[in-house]
Amino acid sequence: MIHVRLPDGATRPLAPASTAADLATSIGPSLARRTVAAVVDGQLADLSAPLPDGAAVKLLPRDDPRALELIRHDLAHILAEAVQTLWPGTRTAIGPAIEHGFYYDFERETPFTPEDLPAIEAKMREIIAGRTPFRREEWTRDAARAHFEAAGERWKRALLDAIPEDQPITIYRQGAWLDLCRGPHMRHTGDAGTAFRLTRVAGAYWRGDAKNPMLSRIYGVAFADQAALDAHLTMLAEAEKRDHRRLGREMDLFHFEEVAPGAVFWHPRGWRLFQTLIGYMRARQEAAGYVEVNSPDIMDRALWETSGHWQNYRANMFLTKTEDDRDFALKPMNCPGHMLIYGQGTKSYRDLPLKLAEFGKVHRYEPSGALHGMLRVRSFTQDDAHIYCTPEQLTEECLKVNDLVLSIYRDFGFADVRIKLSTRPEARIGSEESWDRAEAALRTALETAGHAYTVFEGEGAFYGPKLEYVLRDAIGRDWQCGTLQVDFNLPERFGTTYVAPSGDRLPPVMLHRALFGSLERFTGILIEHHAGHLPLWLAPVQAVVATITEAADAWATEVADTLRAAGLRAETDLRNEKIGYKVREHALKKVPCLIAVGAREADTGTVSLRRLGAQGNVTHSLADLAALLTQEARPPTHASPTPMARR
Repeated sequence: MIHVRLPDGATRPLAPASTAADLATSIGPSLARRTVAAVVDGQLADLSAPLPDGAAVKLLPRDDPRALELIRHDLAHILAEAVQTLWPGTRTAIGPAIEHGFYYDFERETPFTPEDLPAIEAKMREIIAGRTPFRREEWTRDAARAHFEAAGERWKRALLDAIPEDQPITIYRQGAWLDLCRGPHMRHTGDAGTAFRLTRVAGAYWRGDAKNPMLSRIYGVAFADQAALDAHLTMLAEAEKRDHRRLGREMDLFHFEEVAPGAVFWHPRGWRLFQTLIGYMRARQEAAGYVEVNSPDIMDRALWETSGHWQNYRANMFLTKTEDDRDFALKPMNCPGHMLIYGQGTKSYRDLPLKLAEFGKVHRYEPSGALHGMLRVRSFTQDDAHIYCTPEQLTEECLKVNDLVLSIYRDFGFADVRIKLSTRPEARIGSEESWDRAEAALRTALETAGHAYTVFEGEGAFYGPKLEYVLRDAIGRDWQCGTLQVDFNLPERFGTTYVAPSGDRLPPVMLHRALFGSLERFTGILIEHHAGHLPLWLAPVQAVVATITEAADAWATEVADTLRAAGLRAETDLRNEKIGYKVREHALKKVPCLIAVGAREADTGTVSLRRLGAQGNVTHSLADLAALLTQEARPPTHASPTPMARR
C-alpha cells in the first residue's frame, strides 16, 4: 500500500501505482465527477499520473483558480488540432497558456487573417463537444524524432532537440491528433469548456528572434465561465478605446518610425507632458534629499565587466567596436556610472545617506515581436536613483522609498498598488550571506510599514533582491512600475567605501530605486488609465481659447495671454471654422478646457468655459477664470514625503 496526505491533514491508503483519479473515486463518485486535475506535492498533475508514496495531494475541480491554467493549455492544443484539421499541412510550433488566455504559433504559406477565426472557433467547439480524452504517452527520443520528421513538423523537431537528454519525451494525444508537451492536461477536451474567444492574429518570430522565420500566431482568451469571459471582453473593448498609441495620435503627442524601432518621436505636446512628469519628480526628489547627476550614455566594456552586466546582461545590450579596437556599450542601466560618481573623493559616514538621482536615457535590446508602443521599448528614460547608506540606515531608507513611491502613485490617481518581493535568482553574483541580509532588509521594511506583499521566488535581479510596485488601473489591469533593490554586491565589486566612526573603510549598502520606472512606459500607462483625459495639472495644453467670430480675435488673444501670464498652458484657435467643429476637434485632442469667445464676450469682457466631457458652458469674467484654473492646475505639492499609515 501507499499513503497520501489530503489537504485536511488526513492520510489515505491506496494500492501501489494508484492515480489521482483513483484517489477521487475512492473518496466518492461525486468528487470523481467534479475533479479535473490534481496538485501533487505543490505541482499541477494529470489525474492519470501515478501518485508517489507520502505525496501531498489536492484534487482540483474545474472551478478552482489553479485549473484555469489547464483550461487555457487544453484550448491551445484544441486550437492547433482545429487548424490542422481545417488546413492540412500547416506546421505547428508552440502553444502555451498565457495571462488571460492562450496562443499557438503556426507555419503556413498564407498567414492567417481575422476572417479565418470564426471557422477555427467553430471547429474548436466541435472538438470540445466530442469530449476526447487526453492521453499522456512517453516515447523514445528516436521514435519522436522519426514521427515529427515524417510529419514535416520541423519546429517540433527543434523543440525535441532542445529537451535535455536526462528528461523524458512526453506526448499528449487527443484522439488521432498529438503534440509534444510536458503537460499536464485535464481529463478530456470537454473540460476546456466554451468560455473562450479567439481574438486576433499576429506575426511572431520563432523564439522571438528577428533573425528567425516569421510564424503566424493566433491568440485567444479563456475563462472558467461565460460571465468571467464577458467581463474580460468588455474590458478589452474599453482597453482598445484607451490604447495609448491611438490616443497619442489623436492628441498629437508622439509617433513611432521603423527607422528607430522601440523609440519614441515626441511631438511638442507630448514632450511638454514628458517634461511635466520630470518636473514633478524632480521637485519630489529634491524635497526628499536627492541630488541630481548625469552620467555618459556610452561607456567602455571594462566598466560593464566590473559591474557584471557584460557577463550577465550582454544579450540585452547595444554594443559597438571603435576604430581603435575598443568595445563600448550604450548604457542599459545608470548604476555603474553612479558608482564612478560616488567614487570621486572620500566619503564619511557623516555624508550618508547619499542619494544620487538621474533622468538617464538607457538602451536595452528587446526582441522585435515584444515591442509595444511606449509600454515595451528599447530606448527610454529612467527616473533612476541610487542611495548609498550604512547598514544601520538601510531599513529606514527602504521605508522612506516605500512611502515616497506610494505617495507619488496617489498623486497620479493610482490608489490600488500591489507590492511584490522578488528573491534571489539562480544566476546571481555575491555571497549567500549578502543575499540573506538584502532580502531580510526588504522584508523588515515592508513588515514594519504594515504593507501586504507577495513573494516571487527567484525573480530578483542578478545583483540583488527587489520590491516591485504593481499599479492597478481604472479598468482593472496591472502594471509593474517602480522598483527598489538592495545591493551589497556592486559596491564591493567597485571597491567603493566610506569611512566608518571606527576609522575603518567599509563598503556602503546601495539601493537601486526607480519610481516611475520608464517614463515612456509610465506615460503610456497614465494615458490609458485616464483615457487621455489627464488631470488639468498634467494636460500638455490646459486651455484653448476659440473664437466664434473673427470680431473676437483680439479678445481671444488677450484671454490666452492672461492665462499664460498666470502660468497656464493656453493656446488660441482663431481659424475661420464653426465653433462646433472647433469643439469637436479639441475634445478629440482631450484639451480639458475650451474657452469660447464671440462678439458678446468681447463686449462684456467675459468668457464661456466648456469642460471636457461636460455638458453646457459656464460664463466667467477673465479674472475669475484665471484664478479658478490657476488653482486647479497646481501640481500636487508635498513639503516632505507623505508617510503611509502604519498598520
